[in-house]
Amino acid sequence: MSPDRLIYMANQIGTFFRSQGHGKAVPGIAEHIKKFWDPRMKHAIFAHLDAGGAGLEPDVREAIASLKQATPLPVAP
Repeated sequence: MSPDRLIYMANQIGTFFRSQGHGKAVPGIAEHIKKFWDPRMKHAIFAHLDAGGAGLEPDVREAIASLKQATPLPVAP
C-alpha cells in the first residue's frame, strides 16, 4: 500500500477522533491502528514517520509515534 494511501487513512481516523479532544483522540487513533492495521501497514507508516511524517495531522503523528514506541520489535531468528 502506498504511503499516500496510509497517510490518507491515518488522517481519516484522526478526523473521526478529533471531536473527542486531544487527550482522547491520540490514544484512540493509536488503538485503532494497533487493532485494525496489519503489520505491513504499521511498518510502512512507522517508516514514513521516521522519514519526517509529511502529511500527517499533528494528533495522528503523535499517535503513530506513541504506538511505534510501544510496539515491540520482532525477534530475529
